[in-house]
Amino acid sequence: MPTNYGAVLIALLLAFGITLGLALAPTLVYYASTNPQALWQAGGATALFIAGFGAAGYATRRDLSGIARLCFWALIALIVFGIVLIFVRIPGGELIYSVLGLVIFAGLTMFDFQRLRRSKDINSAPLLAASIFLDALNVFLFFLRIFSRGSN
Repeated sequence: MPTNYGAVLIALLLAFGITLGLALAPTLVYYASTNPQALWQAGGATALFIAGFGAAGYATRRDLSGIARLCFWALIALIVFGIVLIFVRIPGGELIYSVLGLVIFAGLTMFDFQRLRRSKDINSAPLLAASIFLDALNVFLFFLRIFSRGSN
């Protein structure tokens, strides 16, 4: 491993964040112009969700790696369910998808915050930051889908 491994990870994290921001910008602009209340609600709910489950994960002494494995496989199943929803109309399917996603990311958020507490290696900080960022982003998108249901 090169000695500037952390610097490379930080640069990749920055590039990933910029790319993701540019990709999400049209969606956020659409909601800001058509349903700004859904954006506010999703943002507030995301903050409370991440704060609550992050604090629970940070404070717990129980090893959450088993929950993380379960949540990983549940996330794979959720992706398959999302693909099925593209082709098959299931009543309430989008709401089910979003609620299941929130349950899965509750477990992943707790696990990531526990990893944050237990980590002693500064080189793992960019990967932990990216992981927590992706947790928060996915939770925000699930809440946005839930809060914008009535306006569609």
